[in-house]
Amino acid sequence: MNVIKPFLFALAVFAGGPAALAEQHWVATWATAPATSFVYVPPVAPAPPGPPTTFAPANIQPDLAFPFPTANTLGATEQTFRSIVKPDLWGKRMRFRFSNVFGSQSVTFDEVTVALQEYSANVVPGTLTRVTFNGEASVTIPAGQEVFSDGIELRWARDDDSAGVQGRNLAVSYSVQGNSGPMSFHSGANTTSYITAPGSGNHTEDLDVFAFEFTTTSWFFLDAVDVMAPEDTVVICAFGDSITDGTHTTLNINDRWMNTLSRRLHNAYGRKVSIVNEAIGGNRVVNPVNPNATSGPAAVDRLDRDVLGLSGLTHVIWLEGINDLGAGHTTDAIIAGYQNIVSRLHARGIKVFAGTMTSALGISGVDRGDNGPGHDASRKVLNNFIRTSGLFDGVEDFDAATLDPNTGNMRAEFLPNSQFTQLPWDYLHPNHAGYNAMGMAVDIAPFAP
Repeated sequence: MNVIKPFLFALAVFAGGPAALAEQHWVATWATAPATSFVYVPPVAPAPPGPPTTFAPANIQPDLAFPFPTANTLGATEQTFRSIVKPDLWGKRMRFRFSNVFGSQSVTFDEVTVALQEYSANVVPGTLTRVTFNGEASVTIPAGQEVFSDGIELRWARDDDSAGVQGRNLAVSYSVQGNSGPMSFHSGANTTSYITAPGSGNHTEDLDVFAFEFTTTSWFFLDAVDVMAPEDTVVICAFGDSITDGTHTTLNINDRWMNTLSRRLHNAYGRKVSIVNEAIGGNRVVNPVNPNATSGPAAVDRLDRDVLGLSGLTHVIWLEGINDLGAGHTTDAIIAGYQNIVSRLHARGIKVFAGTMTSALGISGVDRGDNGPGHDASRKVLNNFIRTSGLFDGVEDFDAATLDPNTGNMRAEFLPNSQFTQLPWDYLHPNHAGYNAMGMAVDIAPFAP
């Protein structure tokens, strides 16, 4: 182990007595849903300029053949990840969850640190803090399992908004010992994180970017951050598919609809609420064609791990079903999936708010099924069920907020079309303005503490 450098805070396990913790518990402040294990696929070239006839990815992943030359066999090898995440709620005591749920062997991290991101892979001097697991610096996570760290004290943070960290990013660094094997990951982070070269060893204590030669727009292994907060804190999970995951949002800007909603909630209720994202691009309510795809297991299959596994959860906002229609699932099958999930959440005392599906009329591409009037008619059947069935505790009418009633399409000003990325609009995912309209459409009153 390296000698502790002057800037490095040693682990400070919370030392307050029973009175200090009497009205506090762990709540989720950031989360993501691992979808599968990473498999290297050569990068896709941007679509050429032209009419919007081809479904194209929103953000091009850097070529990961260089940091992971043996990704499909050995995974990561003696190298360090620096994952950048944005806590929704800050506090001075946090813990971190690492996932090996899609691994086929144990993975060992020989050191984990956390710090306030300065820019790029640089961290703010004086904030680097060690993370421990049962008092130890290293942790081994068996295949198919996930592990929480100890609670640690961030001496540079405070339990109020005056600390100068609200809205800032955390840099969570972890060093893989040996070979990781298959890497559990979330593909569509829309956030740049950093990786050192294979064989470069432990760089978790580095303050600067120099060892972190490679970038990724995915999150690997890390899947949750908790903060100690008052027991009456409202914890909301945004659950669903790519429209919640943030396809076509701006890289590193955090302008998903749930980010707009987060800002509104904090403006109204301060530190009494946290919202986290457990969406996966391409996800379906029921019966995915390929459960090992980056679209992840179906919502009915991943609910326990990705949603009910969140600390302090009180509410869910769920927008999903459009990918089921594209795959040819019947409205009856999708409604049965809705009923299954709502009953399981209600059994745990969690309130469920459904989002109406936005228009996908006109979309084209692989595995999209009938995307003409028949597809849209089925979408309207499901939206009518969402609005009128009484199954849900409330409805967020995203469809009404984004629909052009004259055409049946999403409103033109909400369709992404950038000559910089050379990606045509796809008639499904909104742009910044569309996501903002969705976030503004949510009634925040039911989420008051």
